[in-house]
Amino acid sequence: MKIKSHSLLCLLATIALSSPLSAVSVNAQKAVSKTWNPNLKNGMYRNPVIDADYSDPDVCRVGNDYYMTSSSFQCFPGLQILHSTDLVNWEIIGAALLDDYPVLPEYQGTELDWRKKVQHGNYVWAPSIRYHDGWFYIYCGDPDQGLFMTKTQDPRGPWEPITWVMKGKGLIDCCPLWDEDGKAYLSHGCAGSRAGIKSVLFVAPMSPDGTKVIGPSRIVYDGHEDQPTIEGTKFYKRNGYYYIMSPAGGVKYGWQVELRSKNPYGPYEEYVGMAQGKNKKVNGPHQGAWVDTQNGEDWFLHFQDKHAYGRVVHLQPAKWVNDWLVIGDDKDGDGCGDPVQQWKKPNLPSSGNFQPKESDDFSSVDLGLQWQWNGPYSQYWYFCDAKNSKLRLYGVQQAEDVKNLYDLPNLLLQKLPTENFTATAKVKFIPNRTEAYKEKDKILGESAGMIMQGMDYAALKFVDTKEEGVVLQYVTCEKAEKGKAEKVVKQVAIKTSKQPQPYTVKYAVDDIPSSRIATQDVWLRVKVHSEGIANQIQAIAEWSYSLDGKKFTKIGNPFTVREGKWIGAKLGFFNTRTAKKNDAAFFDVDWIHFEK
Repeated sequence: MKIKSHSLLCLLATIALSSPLSAVSVNAQKAVSKTWNPNLKNGMYRNPVIDADYSDPDVCRVGNDYYMTSSSFQCFPGLQILHSTDLVNWEIIGAALLDDYPVLPEYQGTELDWRKKVQHGNYVWAPSIRYHDGWFYIYCGDPDQGLFMTKTQDPRGPWEPITWVMKGKGLIDCCPLWDEDGKAYLSHGCAGSRAGIKSVLFVAPMSPDGTKVIGPSRIVYDGHEDQPTIEGTKFYKRNGYYYIMSPAGGVKYGWQVELRSKNPYGPYEEYVGMAQGKNKKVNGPHQGAWVDTQNGEDWFLHFQDKHAYGRVVHLQPAKWVNDWLVIGDDKDGDGCGDPVQQWKKPNLPSSGNFQPKESDDFSSVDLGLQWQWNGPYSQYWYFCDAKNSKLRLYGVQQAEDVKNLYDLPNLLLQKLPTENFTATAKVKFIPNRTEAYKEKDKILGESAGMIMQGMDYAALKFVDTKEEGVVLQYVTCEKAEKGKAEKVVKQVAIKTSKQPQPYTVKYAVDDIPSSRIATQDVWLRVKVHSEGIANQIQAIAEWSYSLDGKKFTKIGNPFTVREGKWIGAKLGFFNTRTAKKNDAAFFDVDWIHFEK
């Protein structure tokens, strides 16, 4: 926003965030990716700059630093925060939502309560991030509960508890604007699935402190005829114009719309700043954010929907022409740009050569910031054993009405890092028993493993059985979101042995506990490759395992990966059980490595 107040805020923010709060000093999560690199030679970059599922991205600049957040839906920690100094290389530095999510009293105990069931595709939709008067703000829509805000003075966190700015069903895609005269506004859209109407945009007056809407929200634009499915508002002011930038036309085939007016409530003129054009590889292009640099350049970040791979982030050059933002490369001079595949990098100091972290050796006392659970989570579910450089997942008793793994909240997952990659994990399964099952013993229903999660899923999982002991099963489940049962495609027996007695046994007088059994170390691997482009793209996964870390045996047939509800497929681990017990099975993950 090229206005005087913005320039002043940037100067103050640069001073305020210079050490120790500066995100530039945070190096723990920086990682050179072995799977995707947007940096090209000769000062060029290629799209996508983030080839992973950061849906509905929004970006703000504070001094020389850029901060991004994106939709996280039911995944927690949610609203991950990314940082960059060059708009090409990004690292995760935190998350605004941690291990809880408020449910309004009228929805507690209902199907919209995460304590009752996993909220696939619900909760955290299309955020906006802004910096104002020394505070970072994120505004976000929950399509069932309303529009909320959280804020902080340090983007790494902690962020303040959610404040409901405007309650109501069907409210989404909100963005604040603080004007020079001290007034504040909030733009938003509406979800047709809840509101019973779509393709209209709203503006409401907001309290200057950003905590609540203080007047009726009114429709300022109807896109039904010209801009169907317009949504995802981003609110700006420049050169005396109020701008609402929004995508229209739908996720798969849409374009970028710009609305402008001298009054925040309209009437608004309209303009299409970017469309797919002749670029056959970039369908969409969809929701995103305009950002101006400290060096006077303009850029636009947006997502492209790649089905199972999720909504990946592109960076487009932009320029103002007659107070309209032309985005991408306007080769034919018609005022509407096409998405670029590669371009000269922004004139900015380099962030380095890295991407959001993928591989993990679990050598920290905290989970890596790339990991998210399938819902708000419990501290009882995991242990970051930094002393032994491993992650231990504890078997969580699943609800009686769970039909398959899709509805487990204790799936620990991360985004797919690019189209073509191989992920290998070294693991061990330790059931909650000390010897072979006896005839009278109750089956504990313990299983743990590695999963490619989506509305269809595939997994390699250890299962503790009464008849055959511990086996490794390759399972698939189609239409998991509809409660369909998974199928065991193939299984192999896995050797187990008793673990050594702990050193404390010498202090025990009687009632010495027996050691548990444990599997040998097993290496689990999934290799993913893409077929097709744009709206025809598919992700194909092939699974294998090894008992020595060298020779891998393929198991099952290639699996066509399917996206989740509004999100891409995700890869990770789980540990679950069906029986009630006062202790749990262990699933130890030494490491997971991603390679090309």
